[in-house]
Amino acid sequence: MGELDIIFIIKMIIIGLVQGFTEPIPVSSSGHVMIASEILGLGEQGFTFAILTNTASLFAILYIYRKDIARLAINSLLYVKTKNYRYKSDFRFVFFIVIGTIPAAILGILLSDFIAENVSMTTIAIMLFFTGIALWVIRNLKGNKGERDITIKDAFIVGLGQAVALTPGISRSGATIISAIAVGMKQDTALRFSFLLYIPVSLGGVILGFSDFLHEPNKAELAIPYLAAFIATLLMTYFAMKWFMGIMKNGKLVYFTYYCFITGALLLIFF
Repeated sequence: MGELDIIFIIKMIIIGLVQGFTEPIPVSSSGHVMIASEILGLGEQGFTFAILTNTASLFAILYIYRKDIARLAINSLLYVKTKNYRYKSDFRFVFFIVIGTIPAAILGILLSDFIAENVSMTTIAIMLFFTGIALWVIRNLKGNKGERDITIKDAFIVGLGQAVALTPGISRSGATIISAIAVGMKQDTALRFSFLLYIPVSLGGVILGFSDFLHEPNKAELAIPYLAAFIATLLMTYFAMKWFMGIMKNGKLVYFTYYCFITGALLLIFF
C-alpha cells in the first residue's frame, strides 16, 4: 500500500468521523460531510459512500435504542393480537412513527435528484442560519407531552420537519427535535421520537441504495478505505449520540445555535 493510499484512507476516516459526529446533533451531517470533503480535496462523495456511512450511523442508533425498539415491536404485535389496553400506547407510538415517516419518504423519492443537483456551500450556509434561528426560537420551550400524549397532527408536523431536512444544511435531528418541541413534546420524548423516526427513513434509504452499492465499479480498491470510514462513523455516531443525549437532558440546545451561526458565517466568507 502506497503513501497516497494511506493518505486517502486517513481522509476517508476523517469523513467518517465527521459524519458520525454530526449525524446525531442538530448541525446537518450531509452539509458537514460536503464541507469536509471540500477541505480535504476529495470532491463530492458518491451515493455509495453516503449509503455506507449512513448505514453505520443507523447501526449505532439501533444499538442505542435497542431496548425501546424491542419493547415497541413486541408490545405492538401483542396489541394487534390481543387488543389488550396495556399495550395500546406502544402500538400508537409505532403508528405515529409511521405517520411521521410519510412526508420524508414521499419527498425523498420525488425530489432527491433535484436537491442533490442544486446544493452549494452558500445553500448550506443559509440553511445553517435557518437551523440556528429555529433552535434559538425553541430554546426555552418546555413541553409536557409524553409518548402517550402525541397526536396524529404532532407526528405529521414532525414528519414535515424531517422532510425539510432533506436539504443539506438543514439538520435532520435538529428539524425533528425542533418540530417535536414546538408541538409541545417534552425534551426526552422529542429526542426519542426524533431518532426512532430516523430509523425507517434511513433503513429505506439503505434498501433503495443497496443495488447501487453492489454495482459500485471500484469496490475492490475502495474496500479498505470504505471499511475504515464505516468503522469510524459507527463508533463516532455512538459516542456523539450519548453526548448529545446529555446535552438534551441538561436543556443546552442553545449551544448549537451559536455553532450554526458561526459555521454559516465562515462558509459565506471563505467559500
